[in-house]
Amino acid sequence: MAPRLQLEKDAWRWAEMVKPEDITHEHIELAYRIAVLACKRGTCRRNCKGNPNCLVGIGEQSWLGEIDENAFHNIDDPNSERRDKNTFVGLTNLGATCYVNTFLQVWFHNLELLLLSTYYEPRTICEHLQYLFALLQNSNRRYIDPSGLVKALGLDTGQQQDAQEFSKLFLSLLEDTLSKQKDPNLQNVIQQQFCGQFSYVTVCNQCGRESPLPSRFYELELNIQGHRNLTECVTEFLKEEKLEGDNRYYCESCQSKQNATRRIKLQSLPRTLNFQLMRFVFDRQSSHKKKLNTFISFPEVLDMGPFLEGKEEECTYELSAVLIHRGVSAYSGHYIAHVRDAHTNDWYKFNDEEIEKMEGKKLQLGIEEDIAETAKSQTRKPKCSKGYHCSRNAYMLVYKRQTEEIDQTETIFEVPAFLQKLVDQDNKKFEEWYNEMADMRKQSVDKGKAKHEEVKELYELLPTEDGLSYEFVPLEWLKKWLDDSTAIKEIDNSQFLCSHGKLHPDKIGEVKRISSKAADLLFSRYGGVSRLGQSSLCRDCVTQRCRVIRLKNQLNEDYREVMNFVKTPMKSDESGFWIGKASLRSWRQLALDQLEEDEEETKHNNSKVNGEKSSIKGDNEDGDGEEMKNFNEDILCYHGGLNILENDRRLVSAEVWNKLRLYFPRAPEFTQNNEACQQCMRLEREGKENEALNRMMANEQKSSLLNLFQEKNRPTLQKWPQETDALYVVPLYFVDEWRKFIRRPAKSNPVSSVGNSLLLCPHGGFMFTYDSMLFKSECSCLSMHSIALLWPAEWEVISKMFLVDQAISICRIHDKTHDNGNVQYQTYPDLCRECREGFIFQQQRDMSEYAQATVYVRKVIDKKRMIKESAPEFSVSGSDVEDEREEPKMDGEKDPDFSQLNETASLSMPPVTAACKSGIRRSTRHRKLRGEKALIVSANQTLKELKIQIMHAFSVAPFDQNLSIDGRCLTDDSATLGSLGVIPESIICLKADEPIADYAAMDDVYQVCMPEEGFKGTGLLGH
Repeated sequence: MAPRLQLEKDAWRWAEMVKPEDITHEHIELAYRIAVLACKRGTCRRNCKGNPNCLVGIGEQSWLGEIDENAFHNIDDPNSERRDKNTFVGLTNLGATCYVNTFLQVWFHNLELLLLSTYYEPRTICEHLQYLFALLQNSNRRYIDPSGLVKALGLDTGQQQDAQEFSKLFLSLLEDTLSKQKDPNLQNVIQQQFCGQFSYVTVCNQCGRESPLPSRFYELELNIQGHRNLTECVTEFLKEEKLEGDNRYYCESCQSKQNATRRIKLQSLPRTLNFQLMRFVFDRQSSHKKKLNTFISFPEVLDMGPFLEGKEEECTYELSAVLIHRGVSAYSGHYIAHVRDAHTNDWYKFNDEEIEKMEGKKLQLGIEEDIAETAKSQTRKPKCSKGYHCSRNAYMLVYKRQTEEIDQTETIFEVPAFLQKLVDQDNKKFEEWYNEMADMRKQSVDKGKAKHEEVKELYELLPTEDGLSYEFVPLEWLKKWLDDSTAIKEIDNSQFLCSHGKLHPDKIGEVKRISSKAADLLFSRYGGVSRLGQSSLCRDCVTQRCRVIRLKNQLNEDYREVMNFVKTPMKSDESGFWIGKASLRSWRQLALDQLEEDEEETKHNNSKVNGEKSSIKGDNEDGDGEEMKNFNEDILCYHGGLNILENDRRLVSAEVWNKLRLYFPRAPEFTQNNEACQQCMRLEREGKENEALNRMMANEQKSSLLNLFQEKNRPTLQKWPQETDALYVVPLYFVDEWRKFIRRPAKSNPVSSVGNSLLLCPHGGFMFTYDSMLFKSECSCLSMHSIALLWPAEWEVISKMFLVDQAISICRIHDKTHDNGNVQYQTYPDLCRECREGFIFQQQRDMSEYAQATVYVRKVIDKKRMIKESAPEFSVSGSDVEDEREEPKMDGEKDPDFSQLNETASLSMPPVTAACKSGIRRSTRHRKLRGEKALIVSANQTLKELKIQIMHAFSVAPFDQNLSIDGRCLTDDSATLGSLGVIPESIICLKADEPIADYAAMDDVYQVCMPEEGFKGTGLLGH
């Protein structure tokens, strides 16, 4: 099949030779591609959009032929949720509760702990444990939800906790609860099962006196660092420790401190012996926890006899469970349990909902692939002897005493009647859900089969035959009809209509031609509007398109002819027409756009509004990039008359104009005799007169105030001039605007008034003290709100040339009563202390209360660079760049007069001052440097939260961050940014101690930054 563009070209090839008035029905059918051959199945890889007769590749492939029933639904088989016979039940991971699930499975497989559930009266947390064990025993589900127990414990399901701490706290809670029971068999079951005894024995080297300190244990915590197997770890746990020097032991027999030795002696061992392998340790260098990925080998059968004091009891243990932590981080990862079934001695892997029997090559206890482990961090697994296993992820080993033979008939867990009733209720709910899902699957299959028969029937009727009636339907609707996953709406052809209410020729690629018989069936079953039959072929649209095509073909020839005429000089007695030079350069593209616009006018308003300009832009021959909308509009003035600028237009002959009028019949027409716009000419004369007046005014003001303009011989308060006792004050904004006018009188408006009210409070009092005005010259913080000082002679000139609302002066007053040289300074008007104090308070509050403000963090390498870059940046302002002045920030410690005006005064400020908001002093522009990033912060945000933001932006851990602002170090992590003096637009310098090379450990760093509350507030601590 020919490409779509080729089909488009073939459909309109006849228009080059046929005049619009000679179009026949055969030409119309060619435009609508009625006679294009239909595609056969197997010939098209996808549907031919340019061919309305192609009905291949619209989704019919999945319906023709035999179809598997599973294709008619997306519902999972409910049997996958049913527990298989003689299998264990899994536990749902509620988010980050895998550490809970592993221990629950281990305890469930502890026969003694399981049996206590049959005797114990349910109460609170233990009641949930009973119910959970009952479900694990007799549930029909493949996995159950432990949310009841987790909720009763008050655990955060999204926060992964320390698994070893959970085990200790839960068993302690269970022991405490059982100890309050009346049945003596229940009171000590936890101690009998898990509790052993050892003694801390201290021996004095001087007198040999032994001081034993007995203690109970529920698990042995073994250091694994530097060890290869479990025996080495236990040996180190029991090794002798020397007490010497400052650590000497006080011997009661010797009545003095003596050198001594101390060691742990195992007195008795429990039935279930738990070894906690200390994989998670505190790293002093990084100040956070890390995981030790050391390989430790452990036996299936462990003889504890050599480690026990006195062999009065059997000390052989058999491995019962291995708890595993997958992952390289101490703060994240996944927990899995390998557990031995006490009845069959088979090993199983419990991974939340998934349970897998471990046999053959899969029987590798403690072996699980690490999560997010890099290739470099992987180490070769050491070889293990028969009967031994080796793991780098095992963090807890559970051993059961081997000699205790338990009668199988007695160890079968019989669920109490009251619990079995609850289990039966849950099983009933499961069966109801199972039946509902099965019914939904059946309904989906029945519906799919019916749809299958419908599609097979209708698809065969879709193709049209020569000579028979036909209709058009949307291609997208046919695709959705064949896509069973989407809801089928009624057939809507309204979007394909032209302005004449018929099928638009350009929309033929979006519809398909089908037989009327098939169309009747589809409309009867699904409904629809705007049926398009054979009479829907639009003659008007085809005629318009034919005219446009012919004009486009003629355009190139006319363009060459017009340009040749333009190059020919006009005769002296020949009357010409005015044409804009830009229009003349781009008239061919404008004509093409106009033809496209005429073509678009026939389309329905959902494509383009009638009369809308075409967005197609050709290349201007002159390359000036001008965008012409209408031909000859470039010679129109604002009043609709002829533009007064003769350089923008030229005269062309009547022959050229008549040729162009064929393409632009509505273009503005001006003959050679038309005069230019009189209003524009009058405005031009007035503009020149005003410009001359402004220049005269500027020269006069400049000569009268030359020193003020050139900033020479300016008075200062630091060194009061001896020749005068009074100086006058005006806003610096007035002086800046006046200088702009003097420099560019033709482009700037003259300044008419001084505006001293900006420097006064609502009561008319002055807002600056003499001492505060001294800072102006020191800090060079010249803002629009600050002041300029004038000599009395300058003030006299300004008073005559400008409107003055209020005179403001500073006077020097000598103390004549005492000839001691004391001098006082007085401002007129007087200082309004009440408004000034309120203004200072408001500024300080604004400095410490902000939200969603920007600060800049600049990473530095050394102190020298840090000091250099943290210094304020001053921008030198030239005469031509007054508007680009960058205003350096004031030191927050100093008087804030120059950073903000009072609230009421700011209401009368010119619009250019709107950038200074909330009274907070900041630069109008910030020039970011390399190694600097902008962060959004709030005043109530803590420094620790800012450090976490910086960590994500720079990959520098918070404990490696040294932050400073204006040379002052920021160290209090709990303090807010507002209290630390961090204000909007501040530059914070970051110096990192050393970069973190292992980016996989960034998650550890993030977890360290968050408060580690553990099980605080949960039921494990009695809350």
